[in-house]
Amino acid sequence: MTKLKHILLCVILVISRANGADQERKIVRREEPEYPTIAAKMNLYGTVRLKIWITPEGSIRRLEYIGGHPLLAESALKALKAWKYQPATQESTTFVELKF
Repeated sequence: MTKLKHILLCVILVISRANGADQERKIVRREEPEYPTIAAKMNLYGTVRLKIWITPEGSIRRLEYIGGHPLLAESALKALKAWKYQPATQESTTFVELKF
């Protein structure tokens, strides 16, 4: 029975360590999105929500638009492509909200 407890403990530790990879990584370089001219003319404001995949080296591998006004989304996606995060041991994902 004791051997089974040790195996279960090891499994729990491995799982908790793998879940720790999803902890927030610090942003090393952040580019602010440009406020689109047409959005300014329309007096359009809001929040754009995105899901991002960050490589172990810290660059953005993939972006997924989740919500917000489409006129603002293009500017948000363009800015996020230039962001850099601190390096980590494996790829991670996070959600970002940009307010305009």
